[in-house]
Amino acid sequence: MGSTPGVSTILAGPYGNSALLEAMTRAALEAGELALRYFRVGEKTSASIQYKDGGSPVSEADLAVDQLLKLRLEPLLPEAGWLSEETADNSVRLEKHQVFIVDPIDGTRAFINGDARWGISLALVEAGRPVLGVLQMPALAQTFAAAEGWGATMNGTTITPSRHPELKGARFAGPSKAMDGLDKQGFAIVREPRVPSLAYRLARIALGDLDAAVASTSAWDWDIAAAHLLIRESGGCLTDLDKQEPSYNAAEPRHKALTAAAPQLHGELVEAIRKIAAAN
Repeated sequence: MGSTPGVSTILAGPYGNSALLEAMTRAALEAGELALRYFRVGEKTSASIQYKDGGSPVSEADLAVDQLLKLRLEPLLPEAGWLSEETADNSVRLEKHQVFIVDPIDGTRAFINGDARWGISLALVEAGRPVLGVLQMPALAQTFAAAEGWGATMNGTTITPSRHPELKGARFAGPSKAMDGLDKQGFAIVREPRVPSLAYRLARIALGDLDAAVASTSAWDWDIAAAHLLIRESGGCLTDLDKQEPSYNAAEPRHKALTAAAPQLHGELVEAIRKIAAAN
């Protein structure tokens, strides 16, 4: 594991004067340090593990990070609502113009099993739209940050989507059914091994080391809010199959199937995934 860059490095981009984004980034870095105490590269976590209804695991680290982030973020905007994967939901957030949306550890199974591709995802949403976002990847020493209207960075360097000209031969991440369907249509995609953190899968579209990606139906707000802003501010596209961008902080904070890509590929990707959906 590499050393995590400091906030001054991460926020070297054009929106480094945002006090709120800086505070969110500091919180994410602190949360990452906490999570790393439980993480073992290539080995099982030292954290205790419970299982939710449906069988999804939640570790001691998920809960500790959730508590820390709530402690750090809520005082920044006391009037804002709160939506986190590991906090019991209530309807109070629906009355709020601003809401923090948090995934304490996105990719919990990866974290538990010693796979470094897990992250801490924070977003501030206003009127259903993400305006500030941080995705901290502690075991990879990568920190993504974005602010509406100011672009997106990774470790302080501006990021942009890939320039691959067409879907054919694109580097693609997503469900095997989508990859199989694209191959059947003759796109000969380059398959990325499964990325266990959905937020990181999408962030890599903003970073430009993936050309296109798909998220299955039922992604939650906390899975995608920060990554959505990273994609949008980098110049990429994230939409459903009707080419509508996700909206956040609804009563049921879940989403339809989503497509993400560099802008020159997005229309072609949507049409191809529509064909796959229609055939199933």
